[in-house]
Amino acid sequence: MNEAVAGWGSLLHFALAGVSIVWILSSKKDSTLAVAWCLFVILLPFIGSILFFVIGYTGIRRSKQLTRLRASPYRSHRAAGQAPQRPATEDRDPWSDLAWLSTQLGAQPEVPGNRVDLYHEAEPAYAEMIQAIREARHHIHLEMFIYRSDESGYRFAEALAERARAGVHVRFLFDAVGSWRLQRRLLHQMRDAGISVVPFWSLLDPLRRRFQINHRNHRKLLVVDGGVGFTGGLNVGDEYLGKYAFFGPWRDSFLCMRGPGVLGLQRVFAEDWAFATGESLTDAAYFPNLPAMGGVPVQVAASEPDQEAQTIREIYLAALMRARKRVWIATPYFVPDAGLFDILCLTARSGRDVRLLCPFRPDKWLPFLAARYYWTDLLKSGCKIYQYTGGFLHAKVLLVDDEWTSLGTSNFDNRSLYLNFEVTCIMRSREIAADIERRFHTDFAQCILVNPEEFANRSFIARILENGCRLFSPVL
Repeated sequence: MNEAVAGWGSLLHFALAGVSIVWILSSKKDSTLAVAWCLFVILLPFIGSILFFVIGYTGIRRSKQLTRLRASPYRSHRAAGQAPQRPATEDRDPWSDLAWLSTQLGAQPEVPGNRVDLYHEAEPAYAEMIQAIREARHHIHLEMFIYRSDESGYRFAEALAERARAGVHVRFLFDAVGSWRLQRRLLHQMRDAGISVVPFWSLLDPLRRRFQINHRNHRKLLVVDGGVGFTGGLNVGDEYLGKYAFFGPWRDSFLCMRGPGVLGLQRVFAEDWAFATGESLTDAAYFPNLPAMGGVPVQVAASEPDQEAQTIREIYLAALMRARKRVWIATPYFVPDAGLFDILCLTARSGRDVRLLCPFRPDKWLPFLAARYYWTDLLKSGCKIYQYTGGFLHAKVLLVDDEWTSLGTSNFDNRSLYLNFEVTCIMRSREIAADIERRFHTDFAQCILVNPEEFANRSFIARILENGCRLFSPVL
């Protein structure tokens, strides 16, 4: 009897492993990752196959309706700016050429005439968001990865509910995993006030589309009346105000944009809303004709796990290749792929000023230790690594030379660049670059600069832990 059970178990394992391996080979372009998953499936009977289908498979099944929506009017020139032409050779500079290339990689066209205000702490950003919500007249679109049922969560909910009761169309989209602790009581209060509340990839609706725990909607954005938009690293919760002793003061970067570039953020929300609900937000009232409000050109770039080209990752790569003076990166999670890592090391070896700003105290040990694995080669290449000690660093900023900046939701890791739904605003402005540079210097003053010699002498145990954690890099 036991032999028969063992025999059937082995047969089932080989069958399941065979199906899994065929699926892995047909879906994984990276040969190293494909080999790793195949070995995982073979060496861990049943468990390996289950884990691959839960966290390893990156396919997304979109309905025919959504495919039509992705080509619908909110992808028109009015929503995304005029389709750009490549600059003439005599007028071409590295950054105007990159703006054109970025559209070929999937970003929306660069739109001039925007006013951009930067926030490096949560309270002024929250205050401006609440004020914009209170001034809404037609619609409010809020999308959050994490939304807490705490004082901050109720503060936003009350402002949203007041506008909904006044007849404003309020839509709230939250990630089902990131906001898993969001209280039903708060959700009921919001719905009772007339707010349309929808989870992205609901845990309770796996039949409508295959649930993907590995693909999170990591975007944070707010669009009010199509004319004012916010995005960056901030979610909604008290920890972002520095109220949690474990994190201490929270250091983040967020932006408020007014002008025609806001329609790029609106388009991102509209596509996510269509994905989650099937409702098409193509009415002209959602994409108004907006006058110029300032002098900052903004290009909105969004990444999704089913893109042919990983838009934000490819744009970062192209920007690094164009660096002539410096590359400064602020990110809480630094787990780059081989291509980005090699370009960073090469850029530093070429004499550019390459700096990495990251947390001193991590919130997640696995990506923190994996990041340290990459530090050795970065330091040898001449990169400077700063560990922020003034609290928890959560900003996602890339500054290249004196003109090009990216600020959004994407970390400098494989999870953000390959697996999650992300958005960033690319700004080609010396004024914005100077503002961000000043903030970097303020942060550097509160940092520990990693000493290459001391880091090279770290303990054997630390090296083993870092090597072990970096094996999870493809999903970090």
